Amino acid sequence: MRALRRRRRLSREQQEALERQIDYKNLTFIRQYITERGKIRPRRTTYLSARGQRKLNRAIKRARILALLPFEVK
Repeated sequence: MRALRRRRRLSREQQEALERQIDYKNLTFIRQYITERGKIRPRRTTYLSARGQRKLNRAIKRARILALLPFEVK
């Protein structure tokens, strides 16, 4: 039987601090949440709230449309 791993939880203040940094112009911060292949990391690995994950997805997609980030990395 596989051992269950507990999910690391962030405090409310830590989550809010992360969510304040999310902006489509903040490329160094956004790149942390994209895999080497260019995929957006899931919520279970980013430890963001649902609202924060939606905000992150929106920022990444805006940066891609404005050609600040690539859509796909080959």
